Amino acid sequence: MASSPFLSKSPISFSSSVSTSLPWRPSLSSSAAFRSKPRRRSLTVQSKIREIFMPALSSTMTEGKIVSWIKSEGDVLSKGESVVVVESDKADMDVETFYDGILAAIVVGEGESAPVGAAIGILAETEAELEEAKAKAKTADSGAAKPETAAVTPSAPPAIAQPAPAATSAAPAGPRKTVATPFAKKLAKQHKVDIAAVVGTGPFGRITPADVEAAAGIQLKKSVAVEPAPAAAAPSKPAAAPALPLLPGSTVVPFTTMQAAVSKNMIESLSVPTFRVGYPVNSDAVDALYAKLKSKGVTMTALLAKAVALALAQHPVVNASCKDGKSFYYNSSINIAVAVAIDGGLITPVLQDADKVDLYLLSQKWKELVGKARSKQLQPHEYNSAYTESYVGTFTLSNLGMFGVDRFDAILPPGQGAIMAVGASKPTVVADADGFFSVKSKMLVNVTADHRIVYGADLAAFLKTFAKIVENPESLTL
Repeated sequence: MASSPFLSKSPISFSSSVSTSLPWRPSLSSSAAFRSKPRRRSLTVQSKIREIFMPALSSTMTEGKIVSWIKSEGDVLSKGESVVVVESDKADMDVETFYDGILAAIVVGEGESAPVGAAIGILAETEAELEEAKAKAKTADSGAAKPETAAVTPSAPPAIAQPAPAATSAAPAGPRKTVATPFAKKLAKQHKVDIAAVVGTGPFGRITPADVEAAAGIQLKKSVAVEPAPAAAAPSKPAAAPALPLLPGSTVVPFTTMQAAVSKNMIESLSVPTFRVGYPVNSDAVDALYAKLKSKGVTMTALLAKAVALALAQHPVVNASCKDGKSFYYNSSINIAVAVAIDGGLITPVLQDADKVDLYLLSQKWKELVGKARSKQLQPHEYNSAYTESYVGTFTLSNLGMFGVDRFDAILPPGQGAIMAVGASKPTVVADADGFFSVKSKMLVNVTADHRIVYGADLAAFLKTFAKIVENPESLTL
């Protein structure tokens, strides 16, 4: 057949199959041309059912919560159209679809959570696939319940051996795409298990680490530990949760995704050896400059961030980072992350290249970031995250001076060299070199630093430079 190799080289759209100006038409008889049309149509008209997955909106995100579905079941979707609003560990973000189609089913409803990579919705290409897509959504719900039943069966030894052959016998039913979690693939390599022969028990047949361990026979070892205590299963539950008893009338409030992310970062910070250095700074001059420029939109946060950035430019080691505990690196940019308290958590928007940006533009950018932070609309490149390496904050500023706090210590964020805690500016009696007393405004700044890369002398020199810039703030407006 002369037409077959020609058709296999490049896809032909349905509209091109009825064209009368194709260069190869004269070489074919009318009957041959008629026979070739169904072949071309079968190559291009292919119905598809696709899953809408929970995206990873930041590097620290392991689970997402559905805030709201913008589209409803049965709605027609276009590529690039927003479908659902997802709450990550830092912000609420619209999730777009990458394909045209019809939203056949919603797997994860509003207010429910799902791990990153899990299916949250089903997209059908045409109306003909709606019923099949809805059936697929139902299997997703039943598939999510499979691990629970599997967790109960190991108590009986015969029940463990029986499901394994049944699962493997279902594998040769037909060709299928192997979908496995990264950790499951890693385990398969370690234990030399053919992952293509493993049948997954996760959503939509996804292969989980437990499936690989079962195929490798590792699950039998776990069952030995479970077998001797079938009768002790009941007392083992309270033993596994030795929490202190709650006071009468107390309520348990689970962490939000943002609070869980903050908790994770704070625990990670405990592994870093830190030290703290305090320094009093005369703030009369910067207070006067702020009063002068406030009407032009300049904020005190922008003034302090600019002063910190200029000081870091002279002391790059304080702007350095250590993430693996074996080496550190000097950051090519000075990006100041500033802590902002929002409803239900804390977030640190980043002022990028703060040493190079004009003070007025820096203030304007800061107001924009604060507005986005409080409405939970920050994009991943706008807050302190390793989602995009070039945008991660290299130094953090935390200011509680507006609340009247005179001094406090801040916890060092993971991956940064230092964080500065700024207290309130207060009148203080000071004596000059001649012994005369006067009243000057002073603010205390405390810096917490990673002692693996920053030493006491480094931090003292940095704070001395910072104090000079704040006490003579003309350079901030240049």
